[in-house]
Amino acid sequence: MFNLKNKIAIVTGARRGMGRTHALALAKAGAKVVVSDISEDECRKVVEEIEKIGAEAMAIKCDVSKKSEVDEMMGKTMQKWGRIDILVNNAGICQFKPFLDLAEEDWDKTIDVNLKGYFLCAQAAAKEMAKSRSTTSRDRGSSTGSGQKSGAIVNVASIAMGQVGMGFATLAHYCASKGGIVAMTEAMALELAPYNIRVNVVAPGMIETPMIEPLTSDPKAKEATISQVPLKRAGQPQEVSNLVLFLASDESSYMTGSTVVVDGGWLAG
Repeated sequence: MFNLKNKIAIVTGARRGMGRTHALALAKAGAKVVVSDISEDECRKVVEEIEKIGAEAMAIKCDVSKKSEVDEMMGKTMQKWGRIDILVNNAGICQFKPFLDLAEEDWDKTIDVNLKGYFLCAQAAAKEMAKSRSTTSRDRGSSTGSGQKSGAIVNVASIAMGQVGMGFATLAHYCASKGGIVAMTEAMALELAPYNIRVNVVAPGMIETPMIEPLTSDPKAKEATISQVPLKRAGQPQEVSNLVLFLASDESSYMTGSTVVVDGGWLAG
């Protein structure tokens, strides 16, 4: 199961936290991985970890909010490996700030990275995937079928996505971006299905990563948050990576447009 041998994967926001574990999980399953983030030096450290387990990877610096850098990342990937099979949109920022104090630049920066960045990366990757899938379809005389090559895009959102998720005080801009990811994913899934490109969302709850240090560094705040989680603990990055691996693999071949929650039961409470 979860055999990604010779698959080409791009993981954004992969220098630390969940992005790092996503990249390692894909590599362990056999994928060749592009480790991308705003610091190339830190990405290289993850590449070294991947190479130690005998897999292939390369580091690419990319600010996902800038189309020129996204296009350059896709171009380098195509130049080195000739195709893109998997995209894990993971890059994101999280700034705790009361709504009444939220500045326009705070809003713009969060939306640019968390939502616009996902759009730019997904569109650029999907265009390359669509070329490959269209060629395969013509060769086989069919546009569908389990035997056809498929592309997979995994968008990492959050339970802080509103509606079926929840809102969080001091995170209006973050919640807006994550809710937008879910809506965009559903629309993408419909449009990309003819190319056999699947698009799904992973929505983590409280996962122990550097992003939530402002919360976990305060013992009372951490205890109050964990008290709302039925499993009574924070999740680990690898527990989210396991789901990312599933959605990137052929084991999830009949899933698209889905949002899967990994939150220790928080939303069920």
